[in-house]
Amino acid sequence: MPSTVIGEVIEVQNRQIGELFQEMPLTKRHWKSGFAIFFSFVIESWEMMIITLISGMIGSDLKLSSAQVGSLMGSIYLGMIPGCLIWGKLTDKIGRKKTMMWSTGLYGILSLISAFSLNYDMLWWMRFAAGLGLGGLMVASFPYFEELLPVKSRGRATVYLASGWPIGYLIAIGLTYVMGPLGWHWILGVSSLAGLWAFVIKAFVPESPYWAAGNGQQQVAKDAISYLANGQVSIEDLKNTHLMVDTVQRGSFLEIFKSKLSRATWLQLLINFCFSWGYWALTTWMPELLAKKGLSTPAGLGFMALSALFMFPGYIVSSWLTGRYGRKKIMIIFVALAAIAGFGFAQSSNMTEMYIWDFALSFFSLGAWGVWDTWVGELYPTEVRGVGYSVGATAQRVANSIAPMVIGAMLAGNSSFAGTVSFITAFLVVTVIMTFFLKETEGKILN
Repeated sequence: MPSTVIGEVIEVQNRQIGELFQEMPLTKRHWKSGFAIFFSFVIESWEMMIITLISGMIGSDLKLSSAQVGSLMGSIYLGMIPGCLIWGKLTDKIGRKKTMMWSTGLYGILSLISAFSLNYDMLWWMRFAAGLGLGGLMVASFPYFEELLPVKSRGRATVYLASGWPIGYLIAIGLTYVMGPLGWHWILGVSSLAGLWAFVIKAFVPESPYWAAGNGQQQVAKDAISYLANGQVSIEDLKNTHLMVDTVQRGSFLEIFKSKLSRATWLQLLINFCFSWGYWALTTWMPELLAKKGLSTPAGLGFMALSALFMFPGYIVSSWLTGRYGRKKIMIIFVALAAIAGFGFAQSSNMTEMYIWDFALSFFSLGAWGVWDTWVGELYPTEVRGVGYSVGATAQRVANSIAPMVIGAMLAGNSSFAGTVSFITAFLVVTVIMTFFLKETEGKILN
C-alpha cells in the first residue's frame, strides 16, 4: 500500500506481526511484563482455592450439609461461566490489558464484600458475583502473555506462567493455616486485597502488539514491540511497515465454530471439560477424601502442601520438553501418566503409597496443564483468540461447578475412596484420547 509524500513515493511494507517475533530475543522486559501477568495467575489460583480450604470452617459455622458445601465451592465457578464468555468477548474488543486490569480490580471488590456475608445465601451469591469478575483474569492471562513472547520462547515461557497455580495454592494453604483462628471472614477479606494487583498490570505491562495491530493501533503495536525488544527493534526500523494479523470477524463466537476453526473448537471444549473434571473434582474434595483415610485436618493440609511442591518439577520438565518435542506428544504422555497415577492413588493401601501416587499425579497433571494452557491460545488467530480461549475456560468452569456437587453427592452416599477417585480419573483417560486429534503449534507464528 504505497503513499506519496512531497512527490516522493514511500513503499509501505505489509508484514505479519508474528514474523517480527520469530527472531526477537527474550529480554528482561519480557520477564518484567511476564512477572506481572504471572502473579495475576497466582492470584487466580489462590482465590479459586481459598473457598475450598475454608469450606470446613464455613460449613461448621453456618451449619451446612455436604451438598451445600459442595454447591458453595462451585459457586465461584458458576459465576465464571458467564464471566468467561463476557470477558472473552471484551478481551478481543477492548484489549488484553484493560480486561486484565478491570477484571482483577472488580474481583477484589466483590470478594471483599463476600467476606462480610451474614448467611449462606448471601455468601453463595457474592462468590458467584466474584466469579463473574474473576472470569476476565482467567481468559486473558495466557493469550496476553503469549502475544508478548518471541516464537522460540513462547512454549517454554508460557508453561512457566502456569506454575503460578501451585504458588497460589500454597499461599491459600498458608493463609488458611495462619489466619484460621480468626475465622473465614478474615481469611476472605485479606485474600481479596489481591485485587490491588490491577495497578501493577497498569504500570508494567504493555498492550498486546497483536491486538493493537488488529485494531488499527499501529503506533501502540510498534511501541510495544520496540519496548519488548529492548533496543533490538526500534520504532525507526518499523517506520515504513504496516503490521497485520489474520482478518476474521473480531470477537465473534460464531467465527470459532466455522469450518476453518470448528474442529479445534469442539476438541478443545471436550478436552477442557474432561481435563478440568479429572483434576478439580479430586482437588476440591481432597481434604474429605484424606479424612476417609484417617488424616486429621492439619495432616491433610500438610499432605496437600507437599503435593503442591511436586507440581513445580512437573512444570519445569514439561516446559523443556514441549519446546523440544511439541505440545501434542508431551500433553498425551503427561496426561496418560497422570491417569495411571490417579488409578494408583485410588488403590493405595497405606500412606506411603498415597504419597507416591499423589506426588506422581501432581507432577504429571500440572505439567500437562502448563502445556495445555499454552496450546489453546495458539489454536486461534488474534481477532478471536480471546473468545476461543474463553469458551474453553467456560467448559472448565462448567466442570468445576458440577464436579464438587457430584462428588459431594457420591461421598454423601458413602462412595468408597477407591471408587470415587477411580471415577474422577476416568475423565483423564478421555482427555488423552481427544488430544490425539488436535494440530501441533510449537514453533509456528501467531496469526
